[in-house]
Amino acid sequence: MSDAGEFIDAALQRESSWSRAEELRSRLGKEPGADGLRFYGASVGAVRGTVRNAGRRYPGLSHDEITALSSELWSVPVFERRLAAAVLLQANVTLLTNSDLTRLEGFIREARARDLVDPLAVEVVGPLLDGLDLLARLRADSVLDRWMRDPDPWLRRAALLSPLLALRAGRGDWDRFVRHAGSVSGDLSGRSAPDSDAAVVREAVSRVLADTAKKRPELQFTSVGG
Repeated sequence: MSDAGEFIDAALQRESSWSRAEELRSRLGKEPGADGLRFYGASVGAVRGTVRNAGRRYPGLSHDEITALSSELWSVPVFERRLAAAVLLQANVTLLTNSDLTRLEGFIREARARDLVDPLAVEVVGPLLDGLDLLARLRADSVLDRWMRDPDPWLRRAALLSPLLALRAGRGDWDRFVRHAGSVSGDLSGRSAPDSDAAVVREAVSRVLADTAKKRPELQFTSVGG
């Protein structure tokens, strides 16, 4: 394990709480990605603070060092380590490129839990896309279009949630979101997928609509699937 990885893991374990670990296990135990997942019991605040401290202790990490560290943290099936990987990428999102979507796709496919998929989608994938130049953005958009066609509902959830921050801030491509939401009409109706898969996708659409409406009530959305 790298020095930075050891530092983060040790700090997360120091922040552990048996009662919090049990609460997390109980709350996340129904998620499909929770099978085999362990919990230290560190709070979200402690995870974020640990990543900040690691940034101060190991400043100036390169793109390759950041992405390698994220994979190192993710490789051990501990919830707090995987959340730390997401927070690490969020904190260094300006270093990421469209080629990093392959790594993020792997994380999302393996996560299969809202508490991990949603931060990756909203706080990493979305800002990553916003920071790309035109050509790289076109390539990245094609990747998210592929995610929307994938049978994995968590990947589709991530694609749908990714523009949330931009849309809420008055930016983002609303028409593109509407097209993506429309493309999963089968899931939204619940007729072409298991109920659990449909819910995973439906929740993403509902969250974007609810959050965006608070700031941009003029935007119109025609419901798909009834």
